[in-house]
Amino acid sequence: MIYPIVIYGSPMLRKVSEKIAKEYNNLDVLIKDMFETMEVSDGVGLAAPQIGKSIRLFVIDANPMAEDDPSLEGFKKAFINPKIIEQTGDKWGFSEGCLSLPEIREEVERPAKIRIQYYDEDFNFYDETYDGIKARIIQHEYDHLDGVLFVDHLSPLKKKLLKGKLNNIAKGKVAAAYSTKIIK
Repeated sequence: MIYPIVIYGSPMLRKVSEKIAKEYNNLDVLIKDMFETMEVSDGVGLAAPQIGKSIRLFVIDANPMAEDDPSLEGFKKAFINPKIIEQTGDKWGFSEGCLSLPEIREEVERPAKIRIQYYDEDFNFYDETYDGIKARIIQHEYDHLDGVLFVDHLSPLKKKLLKGKLNNIAKGKVAAAYSTKIIK
């Protein structure tokens, strides 16, 4: 099933998501559907709040970026109940976009390295360290679980300059190449 992407202006994107249990109904189907939704939307990450589910789950498939960064080849996984334990290294900027903020890309500063604990789709526990683009993608998706969007990391001036675009998205006045919705 392909889900419509919940876009900016939806209170759902500002909620802190709830942990999920191993017995979560049809979790395997949901994860499969999230990967499929992300793929048809041309994303490299998708968090459950972006499809209207306030649960601590996100998926990543960075294979589309592997041509520019071969270390991303095969980086495809689900993160259930993740917890970033540590963020280290110098912050570095990179142009980020978000399926929930169509037509907006801005440079965001994030720490270079993270340590994260999470469960995979079979509820196997992991404690791993990532750096570079992998760390950035994880941090971006993790933010969604805490009700944070990448524009929240921008300077007040940048936010002010984007206000018109953000208001248009919140009113549904946006041309995304994928299905979108606003949840009030």
